This record gives sequence, C-alpha cells and structure tokens, in this order.
Amino acid sequence: MRRLIVWLGRSPALLTLAFLLVANLAAAVQPDEMLDDPALEARAREISKGLRCLVCQNENIDDSNASLARDLRLLVRERLVEGDSNEEVVEYLVDRYGEFVLLKPTSGGWNWLLWAAGPILFVLALITAGFYLRGRATATPASEAGLSDEERARLRQILDEQG
Repeated sequence: MRRLIVWLGRSPALLTLAFLLVANLAAAVQPDEMLDDPALEARAREISKGLRCLVCQNENIDDSNASLARDLRLLVRERLVEGDSNEEVVEYLVDRYGEFVLLKPTSGGWNWLLWAAGPILFVLALITAGFYLRGRATATPASEAGLSDEERARLRQILDEQG
C-alpha cells in the first residue's frame, strides 16, 4: 500500500484522479437517515435516484451533501413510513417543488413544448436555408444589376481580358 501511495505521489495527475475516484464512492446518505426496514430503505433509494438536488441541480439527492438534499431524503423516508406508495411520494414532491425536482421531467402538459422545440426549430432552420439558397440561385448577379446593355458588354470585355 505504501508503494502505491509513493507511486501516486510522483504524479499529481494520478493523485488527483485517485482522489476523485475515492471521493466519488462516498455516499451522501448518512447512517442516521437510513430506515430500519430494508425494504423501505430500498424503496427510498430507488425514489431518490430520480429526484434532483435543488441546490446542485445535476445530482440526485442521494449523491448530494447539500442540506436541502438531506431534507428531501428525510421527507421521502417520512412519506414512505406513513404508507405512501412510490408514485404518491414523487407526486407529493412534485406538488411541493414543481417538476424541476425530477431528474427526468415528464413529457406531458406544457413540457411537450420544451421537448418539441429543438426539432421544430431545426426544421424551421432547414426551410429558411432552403428559401435563402433558392432565392440566391435565381437572383440577378450584383455585377450585372442595374447596368445598361453597353455597360454589360464593356464588363464582359473587361472580364474576358483578365481571364
């Protein structure tokens, strides 16, 4: 073990990587939060995987050390002890905090607009590009726009002389 530590100490990048791997293994759920009933605790963990930490925003509440995440973990366990189903617990939290608390928001209600916005804007961009390219292809070249017949002939003569 000592040789491993010495070897890691020689390379700051490896030491940092080792630290991040070990730090990532630590769970934020504290022993005093855990339920005595293993079945309820398993349900609480399953529900927590789908709930967003409102402070960290990119972690589920089980992985977050924020105090609000702890409060949410305790609230989930409290609702389970009261006899709520998994769906009722999630529904309770969504009613209380909004759909932002879900790591994977639903696609119903007004969320369909958010889900569809990307593809709709992409199709609109393709249509706009098509109209632009078609209009550009049929437009009169700027070099000949507004020129009289004499001026066009002179322009062609100059261009022919150059190349």
